[in-house]
Amino acid sequence: MSERDNHPPGDAHQGRHFLQIPGPTNVPDRVLRAIDRPTIDHRGPEFAALARRVLDNLRPVFGTEAPVVIYPASGTGAWEAALVNTLSPGDRILMIRTGWFATLWKEMAERLGLAPLVFDTDWRRGADPALIGEALTADRDHEIKAVCVVHNETSTGCRSDIQAIREAMDRAQHPALLLVDTISSLGSMEYRHDEWGVDVTIAGSQKGLMLPPGLSFNAISRKALAAAEHARLARSYWDWRPMLAANERGFFPYTPATNLLYGLDAALSMLHEIGLDAVFARHARHAEATRHAVRAWGLEIQCAEPRHYSASLTAVRLPEGESADRLRALILARFNMSLGNGLGPLADRVFRIGHLGHFGDLDLIGTLAGVEMGLAAAGIPFRAGGVQAALDFLALPA
Repeated sequence: MSERDNHPPGDAHQGRHFLQIPGPTNVPDRVLRAIDRPTIDHRGPEFAALARRVLDNLRPVFGTEAPVVIYPASGTGAWEAALVNTLSPGDRILMIRTGWFATLWKEMAERLGLAPLVFDTDWRRGADPALIGEALTADRDHEIKAVCVVHNETSTGCRSDIQAIREAMDRAQHPALLLVDTISSLGSMEYRHDEWGVDVTIAGSQKGLMLPPGLSFNAISRKALAAAEHARLARSYWDWRPMLAANERGFFPYTPATNLLYGLDAALSMLHEIGLDAVFARHARHAEATRHAVRAWGLEIQCAEPRHYSASLTAVRLPEGESADRLRALILARFNMSLGNGLGPLADRVFRIGHLGHFGDLDLIGTLAGVEMGLAAAGIPFRAGGVQAALDFLALPA
């Protein structure tokens, strides 16, 4: 038996499971206990008070005073809602393919009968505002009706600068709507729907909001609401209008996910008690500590542009010829930790470390220790000391 095979049999799954994928994330006990409450009448006054409180407390997280719609759905549903409420068959839209999830959104747009103009990246950086501005300036007849961008591409760990994209759109004096996916950034990274001139912000419950999957969101600008009056894509379940009308009274046009709304109420209370700025600073600090570890191991960060680094996750490239899936499987079997897999062209090339949501310093160090032990056990060429590099960074004054 080799030294790296010398581990206690049957001992791998003692202790808690480390769920370090970039979502769903660990759900805090306080949120679990809230979800565990008895279900109430979703047409009664107690529910109306809950719904109004949740809808009000959501707005600061999005950085908006505009309405936020909640669907019983995954983020994929919120993608569809954003498109069908604002666009018509055959509309040309500009989509930036920064990774796997941007690709899936593009494929959805095509299936809905839209005509995406796709700008590709190398999946190692965010969207280029200058290219977007050039395309819109060249579109003198204003055939492009919307620009669709993923704020934080979960498959690559690359963030796009939404404020810079809006500034490029404004310089081009183009009327296109700005639709932004924040599924893996909302509640983890600074985001300002109103200030950045976003028309529809898309989000999901299972990442920075610290909930199980099952809720999705659209924050909606006045411009987007006006577009909805003329949009001709088919919509029924996803229609904003009956949802907004019912929400004014604290209700929903169909049965809502009552117990998940209990959990959302608790999660929003946690975020506001801590303070959003403190939450964002914690995520940024853990992300930088993780990158210190990756560099100390002698491995490569998938995001090649530091100004585009994500605060929610870090995607790590393995040396040529090494299997990221084999490493992930070994870490799961021996250390009871799940890491994110590579998607699309990055399949088996990268693994992804989620460091978002309900997550502290000890969680991070345990996660990085599991990765370092896994690299050694898998025989992947690396330098020891990543965990120590992260510890050294975390010891610095905040």
